[in-house]
Amino acid sequence: MKMSAIAALTLIGVTTAACVTATQQKENMLSAAGFQIRLADTPAKIASLQSLPPHKFTVQNQNGQPVFLYADPTVCGCIYYGTQDNFAAYQQMVFQQQLASEQQITAMMNQQMAFDYGPWGGPFIPY
Repeated sequence: MKMSAIAALTLIGVTTAACVTATQQKENMLSAAGFQIRLADTPAKIASLQSLPPHKFTVQNQNGQPVFLYADPTVCGCIYYGTQDNFAAYQQMVFQQQLASEQQITAMMNQQMAFDYGPWGGPFIPY
């Protein structure tokens, strides 16, 4: 019984850490793309922050120009805001990251295809 509880807590911890890491990575890319940060350091700002969908982009119009907002109530308690150019730079970074990930997966698959199954009696295909 104790072992299953430990396993469950470990799984929850790893999952939470992975989410935080992914969120932090996204926020690092937002900063690198030129998004600015404003901390929710007053009750009015906290209430405003909580009115936005967490960890998602929203677009607002300010002086006839789109402003891209990314609310983070959990990690930094802040709003990232940027222009159309900042958002385009962020999207390019996301695309480059996905491309690199796909290239890594392709390389791993090619490496696995080169494995000699002969001594093992053929591919390991579950039936």
